Amino acid sequence: MASAMANMEALKGVYDQLKTRMDKTVDDFRANLVSVRTGRASVHMLDQVKVDYYGTDTPVAQIAQVTTPEANLIIVQPWEISLVGAIEKAIRTCGQGFNPMHDGKIIRVPIPPMTEDRRKEAVKKLAGVLEDHKTSLRNIRRDGNETVKKAAKDKLISVDDEKRANDEIQQLTDTEIKRVEELFKAKEKEVLTI
Repeated sequence: MASAMANMEALKGVYDQLKTRMDKTVDDFRANLVSVRTGRASVHMLDQVKVDYYGTDTPVAQIAQVTTPEANLIIVQPWEISLVGAIEKAIRTCGQGFNPMHDGKIIRVPIPPMTEDRRKEAVKKLAGVLEDHKTSLRNIRRDGNETVKKAAKDKLISVDDEKRANDEIQQLTDTEIKRVEELFKAKEKEVLTI
C-alpha cells in the first residue's frame, strides 16, 4: 500500500521509518517466542541464556555448539572447556526449570515433559512479553504522531494532511499489534497442546 505520508514533503520517509521500527519489534517478539519452551527440545530454548564471557554477557550459541540429538535432550558443547561450569550454571538458573549435567566437556540438558502448571506459567510469561512489545509498538506510534504534530505546528502540512497521517500511523500500529497477537495465539496453542 502506498503511503499518503510519502506524498507530503514534510513527512517523506516517516512512514517507512516507523514501519521499519515496528517490524524490528515484531521480529524481536518472534525471537522471544522461539525461545519459549514447549514439550520438545529445541536449540532455541537456550537463546535467552547468557554467560559471562570475558566480562561480556554472551548468548550460549555464540560460545558453544548447541544441538538436539533427541526430542527430549539438548547437548551444549563449549568451544572452550573452561566455560563448561559457567554455561551449566547459566542454564540451571535461567528460570526454565532445566537440570543440566556435564562430564567436563559436554553439557547435557534433559528436557522434562512439561507439567500443566509449567505450561500455564510459560503462557503467562509470554503474555507479559506480548504486552511489552505492544507497548513498544504504541511508543513508536507516539513518536510518529509527534513528528506529524510538529510538522503541522510548523505549518509544513495542512490540518487534513495531519489527520490523514495520524490515521495512517494508527492503521500501521493496529496491523502490527494484530501480527504480534496472532503470533502469541499460535504459540499459546502450541505450548498448551500436550
